[in-house]
Amino acid sequence: MIFDSKTGKRLIIYFIYDKQGIVDDYILYMLKALKEVSTEIVAVCNGKITDNAVIRLKQYTSDIIIRDNEGFDVWAYKTALDKYGWEKLSTYDEVIMMNFTIMGPVYPITEMFDSMNARDLDFWGISKFHEYKDGDPFGTIEVGYIPEHIQSHFIAVRKDMLNSDFFHNYWDNMGPIRDYRDAVGLHEAMFTKRFADKGYKWDVYADMGEGYNNHPILCATREMMEEKRCPFFKRRSFMQDYTNILTDTCGQEAVETLDYIKNNTDYDVDMIWQNILRLENQADIKKNLQLNFVADRELSPDMTEVLAKKKVALVIHIYYEELVEYCAKYAASMPKEADIYVTVGSDNVDKKVREVFGKLPNKLEVIRIENRGRDVSALLVGTKKFIMDYDYVCFAHDKKVVQIQPMTVGYGFSYKCFENILGTKDMVNNIINMFEKNPRLGFLTPPPPNHGQLYFTLGLEWGPNFETTKKLYDKLELTVPMTEHKEPVAPLGTMFWFRPKAMKLLFYCDWEYEDFPKEPNKMDGTLLHAVERIYSYVVQQEGYYPGWIMSDRGYSIEVTNLNHMLRSLNRSLFFNGPGAAKFEEVNNNLGNVLNDWHWLRFISGQEQFASFKTRLYVPKDGIMSEENSFESYNLPGTWLYRFENLEEFGEISSLRWDPGESSGICIRSIKMTVTNDKGKEYVFRTADLDTNGYLIDDSIAFFKNDPQVTINLKKQMVVKKLDIEVYLTVGLPENVLSVIEERIVDKTQRKKMKKAKKKK
Repeated sequence: MIFDSKTGKRLIIYFIYDKQGIVDDYILYMLKALKEVSTEIVAVCNGKITDNAVIRLKQYTSDIIIRDNEGFDVWAYKTALDKYGWEKLSTYDEVIMMNFTIMGPVYPITEMFDSMNARDLDFWGISKFHEYKDGDPFGTIEVGYIPEHIQSHFIAVRKDMLNSDFFHNYWDNMGPIRDYRDAVGLHEAMFTKRFADKGYKWDVYADMGEGYNNHPILCATREMMEEKRCPFFKRRSFMQDYTNILTDTCGQEAVETLDYIKNNTDYDVDMIWQNILRLENQADIKKNLQLNFVADRELSPDMTEVLAKKKVALVIHIYYEELVEYCAKYAASMPKEADIYVTVGSDNVDKKVREVFGKLPNKLEVIRIENRGRDVSALLVGTKKFIMDYDYVCFAHDKKVVQIQPMTVGYGFSYKCFENILGTKDMVNNIINMFEKNPRLGFLTPPPPNHGQLYFTLGLEWGPNFETTKKLYDKLELTVPMTEHKEPVAPLGTMFWFRPKAMKLLFYCDWEYEDFPKEPNKMDGTLLHAVERIYSYVVQQEGYYPGWIMSDRGYSIEVTNLNHMLRSLNRSLFFNGPGAAKFEEVNNNLGNVLNDWHWLRFISGQEQFASFKTRLYVPKDGIMSEENSFESYNLPGTWLYRFENLEEFGEISSLRWDPGESSGICIRSIKMTVTNDKGKEYVFRTADLDTNGYLIDDSIAFFKNDPQVTINLKKQMVVKKLDIEVYLTVGLPENVLSVIEERIVDKTQRKKMKKAKKKK
């Protein structure tokens, strides 16, 4: 069927979900464009939505459906179809089901519609996922693999198919969609095949061709725009799992896409920043968008005009008298127009600073502070009266790192910090220019240390500081995502450049010296370490992004170090470990090797009762995520774990409890009591639970990392609390050991049989 743009009637069902109930500008921009090509638009909003969001939507449609956040986009579409009814729907020549996960258009939307209107089709879309023959990663696709299909972010259905009994039955008999796996496996992956098998003709507007990539709208976004004139792109392009990116690309796609949109279209990229900075984790954003800034040490633009308009300052805290001249050498990199503030805690340092820093051409002010809170209080208390007067500020401090031996390791850390924020005058000019050119840039810090004893920082950026930081996060009433499983873009040397208005939430706390711990201070786990890690989240909360800053020399050193470290690790893995392969495969294979090592370690050890840090996951939007999880240790003097105040999640159908993180854990005699909001209790025992462990009598043994126990509730309910009574052990009891021995024998036999088959 060809769509007649002059007489044809088109209904667009536009699905929206926002965890804060906000409608961002990119959605309104999309709806404005869709009005040009539609007869009618209905907006379906899952979950809560603010009054202001409703007002904004009414600019483009008076038909707004607000429903519980259940069933993902599938049931949002079904709800709209049910509301209209098949009789009324039969009056439309085309119905489009699309959702908020795509942004755009970057080209006039009529280009795509004019092209597709002329094609004789029964249903069509923007992009396709190409066939994946190596199985079903979701475990929900009836054919056991992922067929070629139109992606569900945009599917248009024309009159003949719309009026068919087969289409009506498909939606009338749609089963429950409980999670993302169901949404893909039961609907998206099979929709195209089901209707194509019935003879309905389909196509997509932007087809990159078979074999290019299974998922081109995420892995070849810029190419789809440039070569196929694709008007839309996925918001997930800018914050997806970076391991997935490295599997199919070298990491260029998101930043190439952003540059292409900015330089070749009229689309305002600030709408992208507005949305992702509010809702997504900064580690994901930073990696996908390559927020690593490199400043030339020897060449810079003329900044005279900028420095005449913008106020710039250096704030530097100096505790050690012997480091005054060392700090002054770097302070000399500031432009003469910048003001310099030096915070000190003693008369001797005060005198030496005035003598040495006084030779610089800058306006100088020495501020006497209390010796409590170190460099953190020096910034937050010592400068709070004037810091907001400035546009851009560099913060530094003398860094002796006396706790690490040999002293060259500590000096290397100090060098890395100073070199990458105050290396030369040209470099500083370039940093100021970066803030000028990037209005959403709020914070720049050198990369974390990775040499000597500091190597462990890569992968352990939080250290023992997450819970302390979380308390500060709650105090500041932050809402941007923060999770222990994703690293902060934190200044772990506490030296950085920042835009003060991007940090106003922190400064407006009106800190006093008494808020900080007295000396001597611990090396970790204090408020000082929490502030160090909260800086970048405050910046993100204000709608700005954090990034890394390096001089070209610092960048050169960083690339050499990281390449050498990774190459050395790879050689160990390739020759002594699981062998060579793609990064993702090497990483997964290494995990399997370590799991086997854990088995042997725990089997050979004695069974011991232990206290574990456990975590409860509450599904939100059908997905278990770190943002919606809670930690708990066993209550003192008991084997009881308690999780309370779960009502905020509304009605749920399942809960997942992780009893630790490593393999070799055994849980015994478990009793899980769910109390709903009306006080009714539901009790679950071992046999009632789903688990990735091995059930043996009343025990569950975990042979692999990330042990999980899932309670599937009998019906959806509002849960008030969960009590878990259980014996947790490290090491395994005798009845479990015998099963493990059998398992190892079976595993060995399977390997032998596999090798024998290969030989044949």
